Amino acid sequence: MCLAIVVLIFGYLGYIMGLPNMLNTMMKTAHDLLLNTVFYLMSICVLTGAIGKLFVEFGVVKMLEKLLRPLMRPLFNLPGVASLGAVMTFLSDNPAIISLAHDKRFATYFKKFQFISLTNFGTAFGMGLLVIVFMVGQGFYAAPFIGFFGACCGCICSTRLMQCFVVKAYPKYAEEMAMEETAEEKDLEEAQSQKTVFIRLLDALLDGGRGGVDVGIAIIPGVLIISTFVMLFTFGTNAEGIYDGGAYQGVELLPYLANKIDFVFRWLFGFQDPHLVAFPITALGAVGAALSLVPNFLSHGWVDGNAIAVFTAIGMCWSGYLSTHTAMLDSLGYRDLTPKAITAHTIGGIVAAVMAHWAYMLYTLLAL
Repeated sequence: MCLAIVVLIFGYLGYIMGLPNMLNTMMKTAHDLLLNTVFYLMSICVLTGAIGKLFVEFGVVKMLEKLLRPLMRPLFNLPGVASLGAVMTFLSDNPAIISLAHDKRFATYFKKFQFISLTNFGTAFGMGLLVIVFMVGQGFYAAPFIGFFGACCGCICSTRLMQCFVVKAYPKYAEEMAMEETAEEKDLEEAQSQKTVFIRLLDALLDGGRGGVDVGIAIIPGVLIISTFVMLFTFGTNAEGIYDGGAYQGVELLPYLANKIDFVFRWLFGFQDPHLVAFPITALGAVGAALSLVPNFLSHGWVDGNAIAVFTAIGMCWSGYLSTHTAMLDSLGYRDLTPKAITAHTIGGIVAAVMAHWAYMLYTLLAL
């Protein structure tokens, strides 16, 4: 069965693209992802790891836990301190939540089922600032923020659904703590408090940054393997319409299949043109690549305010989760729960897009 599947997949790709072109495209795509995506994500992990460690060291985490507990618990069933992860992923990218999760003191606030659901929670806000600013830059102002509301709804759905999946699979995780604070860690915290502010600041920044490097290394296999195959089945030929073995070429199978059920996307998301389905499909692998489609859509007149709201919601909520969920859960030590996380987040992204569509329809009615 394994050999049959491998032969089928690579035989199909090789038949369409040509065997040499397929191999060259795979290697060049993986190489470009390593240089321009993985190292970029690693730099984000280093910076956010340092900031997160700094916030933990000087009590910001505890303050957020107290202030936001009334909001986080009823909406996401998470401790208030999880809001720090939402802020950091919103400002940067999905792996920022893992930099926080690897901090033992941060993890002590969570039960295991909550801790595992952080991958879904953090991903739903990934690159949010970039997506909103980009959409505003295209001349849309209300629609991106309506999309942000949709992303929040999708996040609630994805996070709580993942928690249900985890508890159903492992009932004991409902009570077990993700990390117990040991006496040694308490002693270390007391010892840290005896140091000068400058030394504490320096230690927090360097230790957090070092942890970010470890996370950046851990996400390499997932990003390279998953993203390469998603892009092979999403993108098409080069600008001249031929295969030349360049990076980011493919057979466009996913857009082709999506166009066969265009009526579903029209009903759920309000898309007025079948080409628009390329955005959510591309966002599965990388939201940055999905954003690059928008100017072309605008030039053809395919995009309206509703589409921008839906793009923002699904771009934020999915934000390349197929390429990062595997790596994120692997680095946390729960690789076997990856299918459940992907299922929950797929549903959450659809909910985000649908909520953004109907919220925009309500906005247009009220604006009249």
